[in-house]
Amino acid sequence: MWRPRLQGREGPRYQALVEALVEDLAAGVVRPGARLPTHRELADRLGVTVGTISRAYAEAARRGLVSGEVGRGTFVRGGESGDDAEGADGVVDLSQNHPPEPPAQPQRAALLAALASLTARKDAGRLLDYPEAGGNAADREAGAAWIARAGVPAAPADVLVCTGSQHGLTVVLATLLEPGDLLLTEALTYAGVKAVAGLLHLRLKGLPIDADGLRPDALEVACREGGAKALYLIPTHHNPTTAVMPEARRNEVVAVARAHGLALVEDDVHGLLPAQRPRPIAALAPERCYYLTSTSKTLAPGLRVAYVLAPPAMIPRLVANLRATTWAVAPLTAAVASLWIRDGTADRLLDARRQEARERQAIARARLAGADLDAKPEAYYIWLRLPDPWRRDAFAAEARARGVVVTPAEAFAVGREPAPHAVRICLGAARSREALGRGLDAIAELLRADEGAIATVV
Repeated sequence: MWRPRLQGREGPRYQALVEALVEDLAAGVVRPGARLPTHRELADRLGVTVGTISRAYAEAARRGLVSGEVGRGTFVRGGESGDDAEGADGVVDLSQNHPPEPPAQPQRAALLAALASLTARKDAGRLLDYPEAGGNAADREAGAAWIARAGVPAAPADVLVCTGSQHGLTVVLATLLEPGDLLLTEALTYAGVKAVAGLLHLRLKGLPIDADGLRPDALEVACREGGAKALYLIPTHHNPTTAVMPEARRNEVVAVARAHGLALVEDDVHGLLPAQRPRPIAALAPERCYYLTSTSKTLAPGLRVAYVLAPPAMIPRLVANLRATTWAVAPLTAAVASLWIRDGTADRLLDARRQEARERQAIARARLAGADLDAKPEAYYIWLRLPDPWRRDAFAAEARARGVVVTPAEAFAVGREPAPHAVRICLGAARSREALGRGLDAIAELLRADEGAIATVV
């Protein structure tokens, strides 16, 4: 039974009761779908009138926090179950880098609580007004606080609020580079940067990587060849290989960049996931680093709120290009993200995502025992190297025929060198552990297929 805490709250009792419900939803004390005490039970417990409880429940319903069902009681909203993560055709899609959803779905309750809190404010109307380009002061402060959690000191004035990391990346590259300019990347990299390069008419050059990420010697060679103005890299939970670059190598990369006047664009959307992680490159070279992080991979993908930390002298140019694209983030979603960061909800949601990632990685290790793969305990995906005679496209096609979608290495390759025969498997794309298990079992069966069966698809 829910036990609201009313001590120390000002205002009418019914309002205090609603505020207690909002806080307990955000903290996970009350779960979506939970049945609340009857009017009489709660009135007796709190020593108030039944009318007070009725008024509180009515206000909570008006805010969208609860719903009443005649004969059954009052229930916390937001607990509807999904479809077990499979499409209408029964396919398990493990291709999208989606944050894994914990079974308790804490983000739903957190959203209800945040909306109730924001819409109860006297200035709620501002959430429907035109926003400031780059974000208002409160949202930039929240962004600076979120970046600081990764170990990067950030002044709010140097932080821009963007509509997702893809938007942030587009604004940064459009500011740093002109059509025809050369952008260096890892040989395997986030597929989205290839799309941005195409939009901005940039040339890409992929550099060799190893188990620790980008090789500094390869970066040195590329810089000596001339023409490159910037390097885009993912040093933590590299997409798609999951590599985490050690701090010593990060310092080597910084040294090469400084020697050649190279701008660094650090994609750190997964940076807060590892329990132990090196300092971001932005903390080592703040004068030349453009640091991107977001709430999509850590809190909720639908928020579409990202933060860019840049050298102070570049902020006006970045704001101008941000204004020329989407102008600014929708104030309502930015306010939700800011509220979560300020009141600790963001940290709880991050912990829940991180723990679910660990659980799913354990499932993957068990179901794919013996497979040649790269993984990290809190990563959202694994990198599966295929045994001979499998080829990446043939494996992906056969997996799809068996009801599982994975991404072949070609999607991440930059340059003329052939992509390795490997696939990325996203563990968070399945909305339940059961669906994930079924998909991984199908992949394991495919890996165990005898040579005759494989020959039919290679």
